[in-house]
Amino acid sequence: MAMSVAMAVVLILLGLVSVAAIVGTVVLVIKDGRGQIPLEPPVRPWTAGNLPSRPYSTLRRI
Repeated sequence: MAMSVAMAVVLILLGLVSVAAIVGTVVLVIKDGRGQIPLEPPVRPWTAGNLPSRPYSTLRRI
């Protein structure tokens, strides 16, 4: 009988820790902005003479 009481206590503690971890995860996700990524600030691309600020492969073809 003592073993079953000890197992019940362990299971209850494990359940409480699991609930606390789930609640903490939800709170952190909500606090972090629900996974939204902030927009990058608009910055004009730099140039150095004829050299573009991006690789030639990513430039839009005219």
